[in-house]
Amino acid sequence: MSRLIDRIHRVELGNLAQFITLCHDLHLSYTLLGGSLLGAIRHQGFIPWDDDVDVGLLRPDYDRLLAEAPQRLDGTHYFLQTPNSDPNYGLSYAKLLDRNTYIEEKNNVNNARKGIFIDIFPLDRIPVEPAQQREQMTKFQWYNTRILLQLRYHLVNTPLQKFQSPLGADQLADVQALKDQRHAVMTAYLSQPNLTQVKNLASQYSYNKEVFSLRQVTDLTPVPFEGLTVQVPTDYATILTEMYGDYLALPPKNQRTEKHLDKLIMDNQVFTD
Repeated sequence: MSRLIDRIHRVELGNLAQFITLCHDLHLSYTLLGGSLLGAIRHQGFIPWDDDVDVGLLRPDYDRLLAEAPQRLDGTHYFLQTPNSDPNYGLSYAKLLDRNTYIEEKNNVNNARKGIFIDIFPLDRIPVEPAQQREQMTKFQWYNTRILLQLRYHLVNTPLQKFQSPLGADQLADVQALKDQRHAVMTAYLSQPNLTQVKNLASQYSYNKEVFSLRQVTDLTPVPFEGLTVQVPTDYATILTEMYGDYLALPPKNQRTEKHLDKLIMDNQVFTD
């Protein structure tokens, strides 16, 4: 495995340890999601060729984390990047960044703050009726696309971009209004306790792949992860089977590639492989 991904993993492990400490100190419940959950179960750590970490919290715990973590991170080299803490950040979920690093991501050119990160997703209540589910998702995707376009998220870097002036105060205010509307769509069902399913609305997977029962994301068990102890759903086998099928089987070698990062700068050095 490349020196680049080994370095990324070491930094991400520090991010994850800091996140776990925050959750412990704030009495917040979290779980690993997606490929990180798969890595914890199949590899007892990172999937060797995967270069990100995904965690999730139910919306009330997620909101407490966003409200209280920044003060606890003051004086550290970590930054909690959210749609509100970074005006140029367009995604609908948080990232915990290591500020001692700088990265360039594949197919993701933008003006948001950069550093090795872990992704922190809110898990939101969703309606039961498929038509209402589609309506919520359509609205979410519409606002999400508008925000990314207005914040100049691009797949590739072009020479013209360096000639663009930064967004002005009025433009950023317009984007913030869109972010607020997106947030309202995501939390539209928060106050309905009769709804017992939650979803990672920002998921890269098809709709039903990251829909969970409340029991699945609150009945948790500790497992090892690269020397740390992390929380995962006790019902991880059902979740991973729904997402990946035979989740213990390794994919073909030609699919074992890093997905996200092209370049890392740390310790006054540039790493690309």
